[in-house]
Amino acid sequence: MASFMIVGARGNWGFVLTLRGGKLAGLVLVGIAVAVSTVLFQTLTENRILTPAVMGFDALYVTLQTLAVFSLGGGAATALDPRLRFFAEAALLTATALALFRWLFDGRRGLHLVVLSGLVFGVLCRGLANLLQRILDPNEFSVLQSMMFTRFNMVDTTLLPVAALIILAACVVVARLVPVLDVLALGRDAALSLGVDHGRTVMLLIVLVALLVSVSTALVGPVMFFGLLVSNLAYIALGTDRHRYTLPAAALIAIACLAGGQTVLERMLGYDAALSVVIEFGGGIVFILLLLRGARA
Repeated sequence: MASFMIVGARGNWGFVLTLRGGKLAGLVLVGIAVAVSTVLFQTLTENRILTPAVMGFDALYVTLQTLAVFSLGGGAATALDPRLRFFAEAALLTATALALFRWLFDGRRGLHLVVLSGLVFGVLCRGLANLLQRILDPNEFSVLQSMMFTRFNMVDTTLLPVAALIILAACVVVARLVPVLDVLALGRDAALSLGVDHGRTVMLLIVLVALLVSVSTALVGPVMFFGLLVSNLAYIALGTDRHRYTLPAAALIAIACLAGGQTVLERMLGYDAALSVVIEFGGGIVFILLLLRGARA
């Protein structure tokens, strides 16, 4: 993080530090939100190859942006108060998560149905978004493209206070639930036998995951495999599933990847590559390797 702030800095240090400080704060918040939400979601589903993005959250975000441009127009959509848009997206993501994953509370339904429902929901959202995008005026479609793609170098600093408050509150709640998370990772039956209120705990965790995902998407756009990458790197590096270690480790790895990658991109490559493409490429490789390892096992 220190290198991100001072490498290549020239001219007015007050301006440079303010500009980079806001961007660094955004990257830190995004890293924490993505890492914590992914680890929590993997604990809920008892599966290390699933992320909230795989379950359709990224498709829902793209659909929301498409609907905004289609109904309001590109100019009006970009002129909306970012805080108002952020709260609307957070509310919709949270409501959708609660509706989509309600099967987690019913012991008669298995994980496969939850995964299938998320995948079908993602396909539905992508189909709707593609249909509306084909109807859009080309000029408005160009505006939409700038809104729906991941942009680590264009963090909306006006959202940082709200995002920091939400992430801090979510992390405080998660910290208090760490012992319960370790029990929850043992499975539903084990958690119930050890006195954990499984339904209420899962409901709370789903709300936390939805809020954290909404924060990261509002700040930089949807990310697909980044959470998968950092969470599995944390598991491998520590060799443990204890949440008191994996949660902070995944967050630190995510921050290091974003800040270090952005530093290399800006100061060494001159923006000749996209950080999001590199990160998603690495995460996709990890995803494939995990699938192959599971198939061999």
